[in-house]
Amino acid sequence: MRRYDWILILAAFLLFSLGLAAIASVELSRGGHFAFVEKQLVALGIGLALGVFAARANFQLFRSYARIAYFGGIILLLGLFLFGSTLNGTTGWYIIGGFAFQPVEVMKLGLILELARYFADDARRPFGSREFLGSGIRLAVPLFLVLLQPDFGSAILLLGIWAITAFFAGLELRHAAVLAAIVALGFLIGWFGLFQDYQKDRIRNFLYPASDPLVSGYNVLQAEVAIGAGGFIGRGLGGGSQSQLRFLPESQSDFIFAVIAEELGFLGILLIFTGYALLLSRMLKLAYQSRDYFASSLVIGIFALFFMQIVIHIGANLAVMPATGIPLPLVSYGGTSLLLSLALLGTVESVAART
Repeated sequence: MRRYDWILILAAFLLFSLGLAAIASVELSRGGHFAFVEKQLVALGIGLALGVFAARANFQLFRSYARIAYFGGIILLLGLFLFGSTLNGTTGWYIIGGFAFQPVEVMKLGLILELARYFADDARRPFGSREFLGSGIRLAVPLFLVLLQPDFGSAILLLGIWAITAFFAGLELRHAAVLAAIVALGFLIGWFGLFQDYQKDRIRNFLYPASDPLVSGYNVLQAEVAIGAGGFIGRGLGGGSQSQLRFLPESQSDFIFAVIAEELGFLGILLIFTGYALLLSRMLKLAYQSRDYFASSLVIGIFALFFMQIVIHIGANLAVMPATGIPLPLVSYGGTSLLLSLALLGTVESVAART
């Protein structure tokens, strides 16, 4: 335990505490029953168990099960077309009783493990067209299944995991140009054939939020008002008008950053940024220090997922990126997201203890 990265653990604890306080504040406007807080604490207990198990296990064990996790995620995504439930226009959930499970979270873990295994197996070869195609195919299958749901936000995350991991593996400029062309083509195909109307509205809203302030631009404009109203020290927990009067939709998840900005102000946001800066910098340092190529690629994949989620969520709240419903890791309400985050942090600690 002395070899665990305790700075990373303390940063994760800080972020979760801020998120839980904001979720509790949101629930004050809904009668103060704190159902979200209770569910988040249950998810925390299960997630800690998963994280401790991952931290105590040798990370080489994950290499052995990388393909199982990858193909298991694909099978779960395929099962959605038969047994999946539709929420907010996306057929991406299994709902059993009162429990909702999003299998794309498993796919994120599976893709991270499989890419780390693939790049580690080819560590002695320079990154070339073979590696570009081989890793790209491993991305393309789950990416296509996620776009069919359609879940544009999760598709961006999968693409980001691949792009950042491939970059650290030696992605060349010509490959990046091919990737940009593929993304542009995929966007055109999605716009005319896959995206739902509400997803197109989010993109239009990102470009022209004031053109429809009461419908498609409402969420982003209310988030901007909340962030601007917080000032330096905020209005205090439970004192934010945007969240307490329920102007902010899905304030416990999609717009939790705006809630914290309004109620805790610049100081609260500084704590959020400090927590994430510590989290991400410790991952990069560990990836650099590790002499095992699989361990380095694994930590970089985890870094990529956290980094992409942070950028997309905060960018959407600040109206500099389209709103895609991506949670803020360790902060937003959501059991599946919290479980995955804690399991991944446990995996990072497994590498730290053995590096």
